[in-house]
Amino acid sequence: MKRIYNFSAGPAILPEEVLKEAANEMMDYQGSGMSVMEMSHRSKVYQQIIDDAEKDLRELLNIPSNYKVLFLQGGGTTQFAMVPMNLMKNKVADYIITGHWAKKAAEEAAVYGKVNKVASSEDKIFSYIPDVTNLKISPDADYVYMCENNTIYGTKYHTLPNTQGKPLVSDASSCFLSEPIDVTKYGLIFAGAQKNVGPAGTVIVIIREDLITKDHFPFTPLMLKYDIHSENQSMYNTPPTYGIYMCGKVFKWLLKNGGLEAIYKINVEKANVIYDYLDSSKLFYGTVEKKSRSLMNVCFKSISPEIDEEFIKQAKAKGFDNLKGHRTTGGMRASIYNAMPINGVKALVSFMKEFEQNLKG
Repeated sequence: MKRIYNFSAGPAILPEEVLKEAANEMMDYQGSGMSVMEMSHRSKVYQQIIDDAEKDLRELLNIPSNYKVLFLQGGGTTQFAMVPMNLMKNKVADYIITGHWAKKAAEEAAVYGKVNKVASSEDKIFSYIPDVTNLKISPDADYVYMCENNTIYGTKYHTLPNTQGKPLVSDASSCFLSEPIDVTKYGLIFAGAQKNVGPAGTVIVIIREDLITKDHFPFTPLMLKYDIHSENQSMYNTPPTYGIYMCGKVFKWLLKNGGLEAIYKINVEKANVIYDYLDSSKLFYGTVEKKSRSLMNVCFKSISPEIDEEFIKQAKAKGFDNLKGHRTTGGMRASIYNAMPINGVKALVSFMKEFEQNLKG
């Protein structure tokens, strides 16, 4: 069966090489006589899998020794509560609202303390990233929160907020491992795996050790305490074993192909193929300010909703699937994560040109 070009925003495309490797190991992982899906998380074989995954992730991101890497469950949304439950010592936090998920995170945090919205792009339907160089940071804020790449709206921070010394918390779910970053500029980074790293269900948390304390809200569940997971090396309970195994394979795939510097160059090239066409098209147009454009999620529309609908229909018939924009925005969205080959992007643009030409004719 021929594979389609899958432009889904998540769960999303994974490297074919990784999928084939996992398929070959499904019934028997490296002579163990069982699948990783069936394996005890307390076994020596699985311990090696999770240890290798952490080691490779640390190499990819050059994670300093004073940061812990945690493989948790519940996806990124659980972190909306876990972050304030663990970090809100003064019960105050500053949030930058640049989309649906940042807004949801702020609403969740407001359950546990005071949330100050220090910047927002809601005035223009989240089509840009606000200026974050001179924010009015609250003196008593425990942290500053951002959603680094906005999957729904197709925006991305290209300059980190000036937090004036406050820990920066980043939801990096849809741009995780797409480019090199300086981990030391963050207090905590979390990423749901299903957009750029692995299957849904796993969330990766990278947290500076000094932010891990036993000073929680008294009602904080054990499963939502970073110190519990840190002390138990992500093994307090049964972790998402198969998801971690798949993430580990993606880490190795990235290292094998030159690491984050190499994938970043490819991601820029892929994004430029689409954006250059959108900037010249008379039919389609990008919905995001140029300086705020995402490399991972390209959002665009045509001159009418009816044409959008016809384009999505014809694209799917040609093997370009999951291009429909989020229900809150309409239009189209091409998610071109690390695993999307540049040939897939070029083929999509070629079809867009053909569609535009046929509409004129």
